[in-house]
Amino acid sequence: MQKAVNVYFYRMKVYLDNAATTPVAREVIDEMMPYLTEHFGNPSSIHGYGRKAKAAVEKARKTVAKYLNASTSEVFFTGCGTESSNMIIKGAVRDLGVQRIISSKTEHHCVLHSVEAVEQLGVQVHYVNLDKQGHVDYADLEGLLVASDAKTMVSLMHANNEIGTLMDLKRVGELCKKHGAYFHSDTVQTIGYMPFDVQDLYIHFLSGSAHKFHGPKGVGFVYINADANIKPLLDGGSQERNMRAGTENVHGIAGMGRALELAIEHMEENKQHILTLKHYMINALYKHIPEVAFNGDISDEGSNYKVLSVSMPPHPKAELLLFNLDIAGIAASGGSACTSGSEKGSHVLEAIHAPIDRKAIRFSFSKYTTQAEIDYVIENLKRILDVPVTA
Repeated sequence: MQKAVNVYFYRMKVYLDNAATTPVAREVIDEMMPYLTEHFGNPSSIHGYGRKAKAAVEKARKTVAKYLNASTSEVFFTGCGTESSNMIIKGAVRDLGVQRIISSKTEHHCVLHSVEAVEQLGVQVHYVNLDKQGHVDYADLEGLLVASDAKTMVSLMHANNEIGTLMDLKRVGELCKKHGAYFHSDTVQTIGYMPFDVQDLYIHFLSGSAHKFHGPKGVGFVYINADANIKPLLDGGSQERNMRAGTENVHGIAGMGRALELAIEHMEENKQHILTLKHYMINALYKHIPEVAFNGDISDEGSNYKVLSVSMPPHPKAELLLFNLDIAGIAASGGSACTSGSEKGSHVLEAIHAPIDRKAIRFSFSKYTTQAEIDYVIENLKRILDVPVTA
């Protein structure tokens, strides 16, 4: 009988940290390059160079608006998802009279820290209960909504960036509508991966970031419903219809528009490709790693299909698992990329009461991920954790 090939004896480069950032698609780079070379004008200028740049910005705005089924007047470009969330939360308190915010302990830090900042100004903050998979307790959310007549905003993310657990946007929106609350959702992890229709949702604010869907870093957008009139976070010029001062990142915006076009065009085939690999990896982990478990919801209906948070059993080598994977050429994360260099544990895993004696590894996939890469990761996990290689 022929022996199995020990694939860990050769070194691949495997990138499975796509929830942190994605590689920029070649077509996106091609779209951006002219705005770094001959079409370098300032979009606020009235001459030909400026008009060419302005046209690129407005083309991307139309793409985002069409994808969301929104008006172009409701789409504003920002530097990133963090800026978008800061703009929304602080603007809602300052300009809409929001006196109370309902959020969760598993939000991205851009939301949590923004909420903490306005709490210092006297805003009441409440955190909704979550189940052990990180799902919102909708009964508790409604209880919080009816508990006060104060003007309220709910800020809950669509899909968690660390464990992938998905929230029902429509259900939360209906609760907010029923009780007269504003609704903001951090949708950075799901823009470009799932369909959106703001006409079918009761939602006032959502955000996206280009580098999460194979666009460039340093550019994002915010959707602001026409009925939620907030003022800019940054003061200065009249760019973005007076909503975001500063010369637009024209090449980045053009790249984001193209990246979103590609994501929309290939959404279903990309989803099926990634889901197939996610199922394959889950089955392989169950088969080869004794006592493996998962953080969050891993069902197709309840999770972001590109994220898989693996809960590794206690092992003497578990603490150095990420380091050893990196040596093998495998990029993964211990949780949120924003705290990956910190000794502090994940606030998300703490909030869902994940076992503290188990090591969490987040693998996140893209349209470029292959089954051979998954096989390589599994074999290296077996090697690092001293799991016997079967013949």
